[in-house]
Amino acid sequence: MSTAEAIVADLRAESDELDTLVADLPDAGWATATPAPGWTIAHQIAHLLWTDRVSLIAITDEPGFNDLLAEAMKNPTGFVDAGAEELALTPPSRLLADWRETRGRLHDELLGVADGRKLPWFGPPMSAASMATARMMETWAHGLDVADALGVRRPATARLRSIAHIGFRTRDFAFTVNGLTPPAEPFRVELRAPDGSMWAWGPDDAAQRVTGAAEDFCMLVTQRRAPSELDVTADGADAAKWLTIAQAFAGPPGAGRG
Repeated sequence: MSTAEAIVADLRAESDELDTLVADLPDAGWATATPAPGWTIAHQIAHLLWTDRVSLIAITDEPGFNDLLAEAMKNPTGFVDAGAEELALTPPSRLLADWRETRGRLHDELLGVADGRKLPWFGPPMSAASMATARMMETWAHGLDVADALGVRRPATARLRSIAHIGFRTRDFAFTVNGLTPPAEPFRVELRAPDGSMWAWGPDDAAQRVTGAAEDFCMLVTQRRAPSELDVTADGADAAKWLTIAQAFAGPPGAGRG
């Protein structure tokens, strides 16, 4: 199984798990407030639907995606949220059906992307594996918002590895987007996986280190919990600073829950 195939399989499973949380909600339940300010459960699913639609366009219609990108530049800080606001008004049964159909098409299209092809996006172009990882991260993070709203504790799974990986890879982005110069030296990140094994990134002998639970690190880089609430610690001044600004999602810093 290729890297893209493995990540898409995880993405399908993560999406299906979230689907089970909302599938039997009465219409009124979709109006339940989530921890994201101003967003209901309907907004969370609408955001995933909107982003899956845009991802599908990036794969199947690059000129159409470029047109969409030009529209986004007219309202760079509000374009994505506006899409969620509009789709959140859709009747819940139709919203759920649309998300199911769209995500299924996206997953299939991701598996058909030719090796070496880079897909256009709002930031740098991405491989199919990278796009699947980004969708995995967002699905898990917004799924956590839904679970929190419903008072559900989801079990941690090995699927978190892809999210932790993108969290590690976006270290320099987090510094840059906050107007800071990224550290010159690499960090070592060591995380306890849900099965008790160790996941690690960066050189063994790095002077600055981040350690802790993989699930908590994923909550950190998606800004779903405050650093003080998490089992994630830093050794080194730059590593400690990273814990306060880490974000694996695109967009402006500070607001959280991207």
